[in-house]
Amino acid sequence: MTIGSQHKRILAHSGAFAVALLVAGCAGTGKSPTTTLPQPDAYAQLTDASGADRGRADIYRDASGLRIELVARGFGPGTYGMHVHAVGQCTPPDFTSAGPHWNPTGVQHGRDNPMGAHHGDLPNLVVEPDEIGRATLRLVGSRFEGEGGLLDADGAAFVIHAGPDDMRTDPSGNSGGRVACGVIVVGGPAAG
Repeated sequence: MTIGSQHKRILAHSGAFAVALLVAGCAGTGKSPTTTLPQPDAYAQLTDASGADRGRADIYRDASGLRIELVARGFGPGTYGMHVHAVGQCTPPDFTSAGPHWNPTGVQHGRDNPMGAHHGDLPNLVVEPDEIGRATLRLVGSRFEGEGGLLDADGAAFVIHAGPDDMRTDPSGNSGGRVACGVIVVGGPAAG
């Protein structure tokens, strides 16, 4: 047997093996593929002052507290403060109806403030050029409902601000005006 024919034989066996793997992979387990993500426990559909879609924040309960999965659309490159606010209202144009930051423990603002932080204080959202803003946020020790919970009698809202949060200045981190807001609603958004 020559080296050339041995090489052809190895390639033929390798090709047959690859086809077998491909067929086995396509056959799968017989179950239909999963095409949906788990439903959130709550969500906030974000809009700007003109009512344009600016993204969504999905909120999940987990073992450590709450997890927020954020997708922010229509923001230019830059850094934006974002917070959970204490009132479930988003009246344009300035969204001040959302009230102050969610602060059930009565502390000062800011993750870098020795007297803080509010439960509603979140890291800044950084949007890169030509990208959609995305973030996974954890609110460790925060409750979904009940005494001091996110969804108390007057609800809550998710707000994105015009500028970055300095993480220390009380009461709001000098993050500028409120440019997008969404009332937090129990359940997942309607399928569409």
